[in-house]
Amino acid sequence: MIVNLLHFLKDSLLVQVPENTRIVMYLAIMLLSGFGLTRITKLMHLPNVTAYIVSGVLIGPHGLNLISKEFIEATSFLSDIALSLIAFSAGQFFKMKRLKRGIIPSTIIALSETLLCSLLMFFVFYVILKVNLPFSLILSSIAGTTAPTSTIMTIRQKKAKGNFVYTLIQVIAMDDLISLLSFSVSLSVAIGLMHEQFILKDVFVPVFYNIIIIVAGALAGLLLKFLLPDSRSEDNRLIIALAILLGFSGICAIYDVSPLLGCMSMGMVYINISNDEKLFEQVNIFSPSILMLFFVRSGINFNMDGLFNSSLAIDSIPLIILIIVYFTVRFIGKYIGAFIGCKITDKDELTTQNLGLALYPQAGVAIALAAMASRSLKGNLGLSLETVVVAASILYEFIGPAMAKSALKRAKTY
Repeated sequence: MIVNLLHFLKDSLLVQVPENTRIVMYLAIMLLSGFGLTRITKLMHLPNVTAYIVSGVLIGPHGLNLISKEFIEATSFLSDIALSLIAFSAGQFFKMKRLKRGIIPSTIIALSETLLCSLLMFFVFYVILKVNLPFSLILSSIAGTTAPTSTIMTIRQKKAKGNFVYTLIQVIAMDDLISLLSFSVSLSVAIGLMHEQFILKDVFVPVFYNIIIIVAGALAGLLLKFLLPDSRSEDNRLIIALAILLGFSGICAIYDVSPLLGCMSMGMVYINISNDEKLFEQVNIFSPSILMLFFVRSGINFNMDGLFNSSLAIDSIPLIILIIVYFTVRFIGKYIGAFIGCKITDKDELTTQNLGLALYPQAGVAIALAAMASRSLKGNLGLSLETVVVAASILYEFIGPAMAKSALKRAKTY
């Protein structure tokens, strides 16, 4: 009965209104559905991102079909904005006062867990399952990412402290830096392979571009410091920061370069030269509605039929199988990689045994990267990749926070 009522309202109201009004209504539906489902996930002690993605599935074409396909295609820019906000916010975790203590061991651990996870994923997909090279490359690079938000929220919620917490924050920060660089190179190589024009420069040119983007992001961070004196009002500080951030991302889009590392570099430079955590708090207050729309849109794009539909199978392997394999291999790779990294750096036993458990949450960065890859690859290959990552991220959001909480408790941080 409720479903019929919703379809009646959609057919009678949305179809007959002007296009601009319809767009506003679609945005309202996405925001309300995302918020509404958080009331349920909150009772289940699950992160909000889980509610956002699931609500998108429910109102999307494979659910109630309340949002038009044309609107979803027209809002692909949301992934750029969301990714810029996520990367800029991640930059604040590179505060040198926090990182200078134990940065080398943490970098070694991050390299160990990220690279082992990605290499193991590539081996399983490309060598064992015989999945095509472009798909295997991009999926492997995404597998290494860790979403900082869920873990940081758990740390704050439990008021966890100590060496384990310092190491964890440092590893997550370096983890995403390594993964973003790996993704940028992998995506460029994959696109070259798909056009059968791959040459060695397809590896080195993206690295060169990313170095330029990192430097440009650092300069933007310096500009931000210059434009945001303490005398400016909070409203104007936020307006200027968003203008610089979005303008930087737009320039990157013009040259078809990912803004990820640049936005992270911008945040890192700004926090270190200004010590201004207030700006990041302001951005974090502004960003939830944008991030909600992005995650709801990701849920709408999630292809439920594709899980079992042979038309979206990759090299004759159903997506449901690829999702299970991706989830399992990443679970193993992250833990073993962190364990080995801790052994190499001679970390204490509690850190060695538990660090890997806190690195499972993946949703934010991984889904944004998958959306970017899907847009670049186009067709069924891009759609299938995004479906695999979104589905696995949902599963990780169910277990990730609980695993992080368990790791913090076992490490005796609270």
